[in-house]
Amino acid sequence: MMITAQEGSEVRPIAHEPRVASSDRALETDVALDGERTTVRQSLGVGPHHPVINRLNAERAADVQLRLADRITAFAGSTPFVYMHVFMFGLWMLVLEKSPWPTLTLAVSLEAIFLSTFVMIGQNRQAAFQQAKADHEFAEEEQELKLNTQLTREIHELTREVHKHVVGTAAEVDAGKTPMG
Repeated sequence: MMITAQEGSEVRPIAHEPRVASSDRALETDVALDGERTTVRQSLGVGPHHPVINRLNAERAADVQLRLADRITAFAGSTPFVYMHVFMFGLWMLVLEKSPWPTLTLAVSLEAIFLSTFVMIGQNRQAAFQQAKADHEFAEEEQELKLNTQLTREIHELTREVHKHVVGTAAEVDAGKTPMG
């Protein structure tokens, strides 16, 4: 939906950032048009997803543990995660411990164990996705191959019938037989 302001009317955004409307893949922004609040929707232009992606996304959304693993993995792979660790480790090494940091070593080792587990969960899910997508595509291609084979056979049979009809008619003409007489 597009809002066009008439001359002299004022359009100003109310919300600081647009939000994604998950139901219809659109950006929504609250605006005030001549003092009246309304929502502007802009399509994201994202087409439909592969059926395997839709199924796996639904499964992932239904499982609390997978959603939690996704969020942890997404945060662990971000720049704020790195900055947070630089700050925390710097603070820990300079302020909290004066010895060769045995507690810090233990904490970092435990964190590495947990983060590597979340990475492996993501890799396993990605492998399952790739396998499901490959299986789906194989089934689709098999179905297309069967249909193409059937159509090719039917075209071949029709070609034989047309050829027989045309050649048979030419032989009758050569023999002096015509459909008219």
